[in-house]
Amino acid sequence: MRREGSFLLRRSSARINPDASPDRALATARGRPVPLFVVLAGLMVLLLGVPVLMLLWRGLTSDPFHFLRDPTVQSALRLSAWTSTVATAVALVLGMPLAYLLARNRFRGRTLLEVLVDLPIVLPPSVAGIALLAAFGRRSLLGAALAPLGVSLPFTTAAVVLAQVFVAAPLFIRAARIGFNTVESQLEEAAYTEGASQWQLFRHVMFPLTGRALFAGLVLCWARALGEFGATILFAGNLPGRTQTMPLAIFIGFQQDLGVALALASILLVISGLVLAVLRKIESEARLY
Repeated sequence: MRREGSFLLRRSSARINPDASPDRALATARGRPVPLFVVLAGLMVLLLGVPVLMLLWRGLTSDPFHFLRDPTVQSALRLSAWTSTVATAVALVLGMPLAYLLARNRFRGRTLLEVLVDLPIVLPPSVAGIALLAAFGRRSLLGAALAPLGVSLPFTTAAVVLAQVFVAAPLFIRAARIGFNTVESQLEEAAYTEGASQWQLFRHVMFPLTGRALFAGLVLCWARALGEFGATILFAGNLPGRTQTMPLAIFIGFQQDLGVALALASILLVISGLVLAVLRKIESEARLY
């Protein structure tokens, strides 16, 4: 009886005093972070932030614009931008239908297919390069089939694009799949009720509603392709003007002149930071809707 009386007293006081309401109490609790978490989070921020800031400081103080005038560096920049864009376009054309099928259809082996698509995300870069050589090398099954057609992929610019697609496209497919999964099934049912076909459903309902997720996936895919190194150097080599992308130019600069590597790395860091800023902007706008 006493417990019931105290409960009713607390309940009535919460109604009278807004400060004692559950919402206010929850907001107050959320505004008080755990001190231990603050300390551990600060250490993590230092661990992640100090190397980035030091790289940026040392790179910018080593006159990066001087190295930008180097024809080899300019060639690596152009090649990286072009191949990353082509790889992103390939991921869009081939990856979006795959993401749509995985998100909106149930079939046998779907889980295994999802694992296969996501696997390159966690593969070590060297393993990805060896896998591409095993599949498209001159002595491989596919390489031997392409040889009579005069097509040889390894150590070509096409090999750079293929390596970038292999490691970066799964990021876009994953983002697109999550975006398609967020569309409510009631909208799909309503479209079918109105007599829409599968293509009309995708064009007029699914694609517009997942536009932000698709664009965010493309940005992430492009950034990953831009920074690809391991699979590229094993499958495409490091040929200036042909397969030497920006990360490979940084690797050569590190072996020959640390100042060159620091300057080029700072440039790539700034580009990657801008790309991630665009991605965060897209995500913040998506939360408003």
